[in-house]
Amino acid sequence: MFVFITGLVIFFGLHVFSAIRSRAPGQDLRVRMGEGPYMGVYSLVALAGFVLIVYGYGLTRGAGLLYTPPIWTQHINLLLMLPALILLVASQLPTGRIKKVTKHPMLVAVKLWAIGHLLANGELNSVLLFGSFLAYAVFDRIMVKRRGDVGAASAGALSTVSDIASVAVGVALYLAIYLWLHPILFGVQVIS
Repeated sequence: MFVFITGLVIFFGLHVFSAIRSRAPGQDLRVRMGEGPYMGVYSLVALAGFVLIVYGYGLTRGAGLLYTPPIWTQHINLLLMLPALILLVASQLPTGRIKKVTKHPMLVAVKLWAIGHLLANGELNSVLLFGSFLAYAVFDRIMVKRRGDVGAASAGALSTVSDIASVAVGVALYLAIYLWLHPILFGVQVIS
């Protein structure tokens, strides 16, 4: 459990720091270090935390069951994953209607993913993992709102191509994960 918790602390500690760091002129660490060096260090620390999470999660399989979710919650999870994947893709593309309406589509996607997986998994390690992601996504949404970050508000034309691509790629990812990738990547079938 130590490796897993250490990974969570490193990964989310870094992200919390990023959410609360000063952005005032002369005090912004990102500006003082320079974009490249800041992002390089940030990426290395985040990757180290992520690797510890993945490795530690595997070590904690069988650590105990906190609750036994009803079988129907797996179906709710399946329903939530489709918009989550569409929103995840939309977050990486130029602003379309999907991105504009949701403002911060990646945070919405993480919330849907985490809630769905908390409904479908009652193991201690799963609750810690998905609960941590949910708590962080809620915290970060509060922080971006405090900073006045309006997200993907676009004064220009919205990209219909981005919306179509978000849906098409999101659906393709959903099907790939559902049909093949989930057992390969995560060691369990989508529906047990």
